[in-house]
Amino acid sequence: MLQVLKEFFESLMAPAGSQSPQARERTLQLATAVLLVEVMRVDGNTHAAQQVTIMAALRSRFALPDDALAQLVEQARQTAETANDYYRFTSSMNEEFTQAQKIQVVEAMWQVAYADARLDENEISLIGKIADLLYVTQGEYIGAKMRAKEAAQLGSSQGA
Repeated sequence: MLQVLKEFFESLMAPAGSQSPQARERTLQLATAVLLVEVMRVDGNTHAAQQVTIMAALRSRFALPDDALAQLVEQARQTAETANDYYRFTSSMNEEFTQAQKIQVVEAMWQVAYADARLDENEISLIGKIADLLYVTQGEYIGAKMRAKEAAQLGSSQGA
């Protein structure tokens, strides 16, 4: 596991063109997973609904099998615990993702925040910081938030 983390950090420092397509994809997968895990962790409470939402968002975005998904989320948790900034994660996204893909990441972060039916100020602040680092405009940010909120309300009313 330490070797995987070492390779990830080395990949973040490598020039964008020097990575293989598989390494770039793996870097993006982990960066996305770390940001989603951070939303879950930032309020000090981790809820099963948030974990399910993270898995669903990653499955949808990257089409990974369940075992690879579980490994990715575990690696993201470990990486998030030692992360001291978000730039190293968002910079790879800014190089590789389209604007629409970056908006999808912000929307997925909102989905994680809404999953526990309790929006925390720390979650709001974190998502705002990440959106800024991803160069997501205010309008795009609000749109992503509203779509996630609507989806959360539909999900909670269907479960009742």
